[in-house]
Amino acid sequence: MWFQFKPYVSVAQRRAQAMREVAKRTKKGATLSPVKIEGRKISTTFWGKAWCANLEAYHDYANRLPRGASYVRNGSVIDLQISPSTITALVSGSEVYEIKITIKQLSKDQWSSIKTRCAGQIGSLIELLQGKLSKHVLDIVTQAKDGLFPKPAEIKMECNCPDYAGMCKHLAAVMYGVGARLDSQPELLFKLRQVDHLELIQGANSPSLTASKSQAPKILANDSALGDIFGIEMSPESDAPQAKNKPARATRAVKVPKAAVKAKAIAPKAAAASKAVVAKPKSVKAGTKAKAPAEKTLAQSSVAKLKSASKLPAAKKTAVKRSK
Repeated sequence: MWFQFKPYVSVAQRRAQAMREVAKRTKKGATLSPVKIEGRKISTTFWGKAWCANLEAYHDYANRLPRGASYVRNGSVIDLQISPSTITALVSGSEVYEIKITIKQLSKDQWSSIKTRCAGQIGSLIELLQGKLSKHVLDIVTQAKDGLFPKPAEIKMECNCPDYAGMCKHLAAVMYGVGARLDSQPELLFKLRQVDHLELIQGANSPSLTASKSQAPKILANDSALGDIFGIEMSPESDAPQAKNKPARATRAVKVPKAAVKAKAIAPKAAAASKAVVAKPKSVKAGTKAKAPAEKTLAQSSVAKLKSASKLPAAKKTAVKRSK
């Protein structure tokens, strides 16, 4: 009956009440995690939108959802905690109400089926959490009957407000709040359903997929790309690479004995000395005496004797010859 409900509380009053409640509980040591919505959209990412779409697909909730969306937008959900199979929350209405939502664990058979159908189609954890998946995988995880999201029969809701409906506006606000929270923490969906999301990525290393990958030809790059990378010219007739610029052959150093090097250095000096011996003496000016060298070599004395012999008369030459 209408008189059982408390009087209407404005948005401003609910916000002020929410702030007081947060301050009081924080002072007692509680750590609250409020839901904050920026703009009109409750969720903006794949997982958040998919959660809200699944929620709105069930007609049993249709009457209460609009009020719940209004509550979550104006900051009435002052705390939201998600743990395995359980959601707890505080919602500021006529007073602060406590919420508990229990969601049944995803069955092993259903999770095994999801992993099998998604095997090898999710490349990385980032792709999974950001929802950057193929249409085939998206259809699998969002499927109403066998997907990741809970069905009404798997959800049990409790709120200590006086509204006797199966889903009151406070519960609806919390369910929308879960969608908003999945925008920043999509892994919480898997935590809520008690499954390990990393198993979807590990399925990419299944034996059948690995075998098919090993049989496939490996295409690294085209010929021109290989040439640019390694600095070689690929021959169209052969797979063997040919060098673009053949480097010049390095000259082989020959080791010369030290004695040969020393003899080569002395040779020019010996040749110069011999020329000095054979060369004719320069003319000496009158009145000056030519300076004789300090020491005469054997070759110089022999040349002097020959010159003196050539200046003698014929009779003396013969005498000289005989004396020799």
